[in-house]
Amino acid sequence: MAQEELRKEETLAMRNRLIGQSCKLFYSEDPVKIVRARGQYLFDENGKRYLDCISNVQHVGHCHPAITKAAAAQMDVLNTNSRFLHDNIVLYADRLAATLPQKLCVFYFVNSGSEANDLALRLARQYTQHEDVVVLDHAYHGHLMSLIDISPYKFRKLAGQKEWVHVAPLPDTYRGIYREDHPNPGQAYADTVKDLIEDVHKKGRKISAFFAESLPSVGGQIILPQGYFPKVAEYVRSAGGVFVADEVQTGFGRVGHHFWAFQLQGDDFCPDIVTMGKPMGNGHPLACVATTAEIAGAFTANGVEYFNTFGGTPVSCAVGLAVLDVIVEEDLRGNAVRVGAHLKDLLTKLKARHEIIGDVRGVGLFLGIELVIDREKKTPATEAAAHVVKRLKEEDQICVSTDGPWENVLKFKPPMCFGMENAELVVKCIDRILTDLERKTRCLTLLRINQMRHAVTQRQTGA
Repeated sequence: MAQEELRKEETLAMRNRLIGQSCKLFYSEDPVKIVRARGQYLFDENGKRYLDCISNVQHVGHCHPAITKAAAAQMDVLNTNSRFLHDNIVLYADRLAATLPQKLCVFYFVNSGSEANDLALRLARQYTQHEDVVVLDHAYHGHLMSLIDISPYKFRKLAGQKEWVHVAPLPDTYRGIYREDHPNPGQAYADTVKDLIEDVHKKGRKISAFFAESLPSVGGQIILPQGYFPKVAEYVRSAGGVFVADEVQTGFGRVGHHFWAFQLQGDDFCPDIVTMGKPMGNGHPLACVATTAEIAGAFTANGVEYFNTFGGTPVSCAVGLAVLDVIVEEDLRGNAVRVGAHLKDLLTKLKARHEIIGDVRGVGLFLGIELVIDREKKTPATEAAAHVVKRLKEEDQICVSTDGPWENVLKFKPPMCFGMENAELVVKCIDRILTDLERKTRCLTLLRINQMRHAVTQRQTGA
């Protein structure tokens, strides 16, 4: 029996009553009720179409027919847990292995990026027999307690920093401690990690792992300086630790020329553990940890079985295989290169016309526009960013969100089928909104100047 669809007001009232209030909605003041989607488009209950620049989870596009067909076909035959022998899990692991450096050859399937990162932490500690972790400032690695502890983005709002967690500066060459004009920012930022490790050793503690998103997202769509990862890995391994690359946001070809974002740091660079999630199931709960035989062997040697009920089920792996097929068959990495470069070029040209745009950065379909009140001081334009997001949704039916420590970075991580015409539309609309915002700001400034002049004149007349 078909479920009767609720009116938007009823849905919102029920959500407010039944769902925890810490589970926030997009556009909380006036939420969009989405009832269906296809490709890079969302549709509300009235059939209004929205361009989706947010949903990197729906990697190859919302409700891709090849993905839904693969899921339904496998679900119609078998969906057991991974303790039963089945082809899909090994075929999928083999396909993933072909995209990674050779030494990353053992896989553990889980349900979410949080589960993947939690398992990576366990693997690192079991292998090294050390406890401490180095993370980047503003990092976010998941919602489990173990991951909140290594996510400055979260723990600074909660219980604070644990003694076994050590925070390195975010390698942000726009507003960080070493900027674009530094002769070798990659080395300089890596040396901050080296100094941090030395401080840890002085306290009698030892490093188990360095955790980093291959491209920090919550930190503000940051593109790391060249040479940073290889030098950090050198320092961490010398200290007896392992290097964990968090690809939950950036993997599966989003950066275009490479399948994994850590590969932007050079063909010779290889992490010890790679975690993946969000895009790999195109919305289906599927995530994974890839590591070396040595690290996996140490984990096995502890004598405790690792079992994940829903990790790597036949349906999950059928979905994962279908996603890999679509990425290749539709040349989505090539699309990320072409559309991403076009979007970045258009945004860079926009920067020349609008002082409020302090920086345009990104690679492939992972892009950010940082809005600032003053380019020299780099004062975050948080209110302006929120204003742009609101008007894009209300006036243009374009869904964009913000990120960064001050929520002043407009971020673009759309489905990988995002097209040239989509890029051009987004930039055209942002241009219009910023032009209008600047005009209103000038008018307000002139009004204030006139008010000040009038006040001075009155004082002089009164005198």
